[in-house]
Amino acid sequence: MSHYSDPARESHQARDVAESFGSDAHRYERSRPGYPQAMVTRIVDASSGLDVVDVGCGTGIAARQFRAAGCRVLGVEPDERMADLARQNGLEVEVTTFENWDPAGRTFDMVIAAQAWHWVDPVAGAAKAAQTLRRGGRFAAFWNAFQPPDRLSDAFADVYRRVETGLPFNPWASSALDGYQSMCDKAADGLGQSGKFQEPERWRFDWDRPYSRDEWLDQVPTFGGHSQIPPAELERLLAGIGEAIDLAGGSCAMGYATVVITASSR
Repeated sequence: MSHYSDPARESHQARDVAESFGSDAHRYERSRPGYPQAMVTRIVDASSGLDVVDVGCGTGIAARQFRAAGCRVLGVEPDERMADLARQNGLEVEVTTFENWDPAGRTFDMVIAAQAWHWVDPVAGAAKAAQTLRRGGRFAAFWNAFQPPDRLSDAFADVYRRVETGLPFNPWASSALDGYQSMCDKAADGLGQSGKFQEPERWRFDWDRPYSRDEWLDQVPTFGGHSQIPPAELERLLAGIGEAIDLAGGSCAMGYATVVITASSR
């Protein structure tokens, strides 16, 4: 899974993991999926304007979708390596954590976070979002939660049990959707504590994407914490996952649920 579930610390406290994705930014850009067009359209249609801050914009996967929908997008990204690739893709990016970012008097119509808000302190982040948004502006954080067929999910979990990954969790031992719903809960709590937002709404968009064996294996090293797995163990992990996909016919249809927590500012 691309989410991070260390029982010893909250995601936003795991800065070593939060700022590790740029270790292979091109793989991240190449292998990570985008987001449903219906979701992008709904967020834009619910907003009062087209000026967007993309929090933790990474290589700009979501930012480019919003730009294609007519938005003017500024990325805020803590990892210079990810930011460099986003700039190569034509995006303007400022390098810092969102909590420490200085909007310098600028205000925006949307604050979005794609697969990234769990790396932000939910209370400090909500306060910064409120400071950044124009009155009536929209906050929207969203995550892709994926679920393979049950047989493959069980097989993946078995691989992670056999390999000494060093991860504090088995990412296939529980539902990804449950994990991301929990992130939505934390985001909603942060918005509520700020006192600056209307009651949050939860949206969900279901879709499917087929993966070949090689396509899925290309994405695995980009998941949260996986860049810190020792190379020999990562090789064993990928071999085990590849074998499981081979036994399932050499490909898999991945089901996705994109979950959104969104609210307008007061």
